[in-house]
Amino acid sequence: MVPAPAHSQGRDTGVMRLTVFWQRMADHFGAGYADTFARDHVMTELGGRTVREALDAGWEAKDVWRVVCATMNIPHENR
Repeated sequence: MVPAPAHSQGRDTGVMRLTVFWQRMADHFGAGYADTFARDHVMTELGGRTVREALDAGWEAKDVWRVVCATMNIPHENR
């Protein structure tokens, strides 16, 4: 199986690196609050998990980011 290319701005490649995910979290929530949100905010859309729990459970970063965007009403231009 050939790995999918890394996520690039403006193009849906199907994969998001964790570094990109955490940068987007920091960009949206602020560097200090992104980790707190990821650790403490339980979302039913993630199966009653936090962001960190979902990632640890094997959810793809891109899927978690989509849930965060939808749940927190992040504008499309910032996704």
